[in-house]
Amino acid sequence: MDNQRVPDLGNGTFLNPLISGDHPDPTILKDGADYYMTFSTFDSYPGLVIWHSRDLVNWRPVTAALTNNVGSVWAPELTKHDGRYFLYVPVKASPNTSYVIWADRIAGPWSEPIDLKLPKHIDPGHAVGEDGSRWLFLSGGDRVRLTADGLATAGEIEHVYDPWRYPDDWVVESFSPEGPKITRRGDYFYLITAVGGTAGPPTGHMVIAARSRSIHGPWENHPGNPLVRTANNDEKWWSCGHASLVEGPDGNWWSVYHGYENGYWTLGRQTLLDRVEWTRDGWFRMTGGDLSRPIRKPRGGQAVLHGQPLSDVFSTLRLGSKWNFFKPAPGEANRARVENNTLILQGSGNAPSDSSPLLLTAGDPAYQFECDVEIAVGGVAGLILFYDDKLYAGLGFDEQRFVTHQYGIERGRPANPHGRRMRMRVTNDRHIVSYHTSGDGGRSWKRFDRGMEVSGYHHNVRGGFLMLRPGLYSAGQGETRFRNFTYKGL
Repeated sequence: MDNQRVPDLGNGTFLNPLISGDHPDPTILKDGADYYMTFSTFDSYPGLVIWHSRDLVNWRPVTAALTNNVGSVWAPELTKHDGRYFLYVPVKASPNTSYVIWADRIAGPWSEPIDLKLPKHIDPGHAVGEDGSRWLFLSGGDRVRLTADGLATAGEIEHVYDPWRYPDDWVVESFSPEGPKITRRGDYFYLITAVGGTAGPPTGHMVIAARSRSIHGPWENHPGNPLVRTANNDEKWWSCGHASLVEGPDGNWWSVYHGYENGYWTLGRQTLLDRVEWTRDGWFRMTGGDLSRPIRKPRGGQAVLHGQPLSDVFSTLRLGSKWNFFKPAPGEANRARVENNTLILQGSGNAPSDSSPLLLTAGDPAYQFECDVEIAVGGVAGLILFYDDKLYAGLGFDEQRFVTHQYGIERGRPANPHGRRMRMRVTNDRHIVSYHTSGDGGRSWKRFDRGMEVSGYHHNVRGGFLMLRPGLYSAGQGETRFRNFTYKGL
């Protein structure tokens, strides 16, 4: 499968990341023998891609639940109540708010977003009390009650929990209590929270827990807090946090959370799987340490083929599960169609910054991708490594000249000997980027005389919590035709 890295080692063990590339703020649902998980998708649409597994290790994308751009999607919550699926979706927009969407089948159709009018909080975590009441726990140790149907709030926001505080001399980004997740087991409700800031210093983000016999508190902090924290910069995974608990197919318990891979902030926050052990006093602990070594897989469950090929012959248009637009305008999807194994993408704007490029999530530290690109008269198109509309790199061309993209700026424009059609290749070898072009369909290649280094194209430089993603862009006049897109992990 494109030589992408996968977690299942085939010998009864797995190696993190569970899902590579930018899959932050995982929210996981056990639904009988099935598991579903989704993540923050920020400005990529279709968004809220839902993944499916039966063994907790091998996952496949099912559908994208959110199609209309309502803002930058942060830390959603996926849950099921009385036979119906719900997604609670905080967004950064004007104004900020949280939405709910619902479906009677996980594959959809999903409803249109319903505004919950929560402008001051993020990271909703759904909970059902011992009395059947429904709640959203929110950032900052707050909560709000929901109506019985879960589609509106039913009261004022109230403060219910003061999170555990780390020592003053710990190097963190900020206190930032967020990502509350509620699990009920036995006599207790367990509240897991992230503190310490999501990025910044690798030792900042951490997982803490508290418990209560009632959904209404009082909450008792875990005596072993923090349960997860990067202790030093030599560890494999940095800034680990935003955890949820889930029961495995064999009755053992696990936790999913996210972290940055040491040296690869450019890959964003990747999803990790950690074994959970319950102790005699009714608490739990994580057992994986820095997650740099293989871990025994959960027993039971049926494995599916993990991930999906990123190479694409464009027999169908896989918007959502594979390709996503960045900050699409209304009707943006109408720009794209497939015909005769060709992706046809209408030009928009003048450069990647204003053309809403089509992007993939690639989770390999080193990879190569290439594609046949044919522009129209007056068009400009190419292949890019895209963080956001202010920070990207890549190579494009019009009829007469190449255009190099570096630092989010259009720079050198040497002559283009190939005209309106060529095959292009981008190699990202652990942040070292090179470009090749071919005028004969890939039989012979010429290195383009501009190399780049992109290790700084990440959140701690630019903000936004995103990742550097491979993609395609079509700008200027007319339609660009893309054929035979291939991806290979190196």
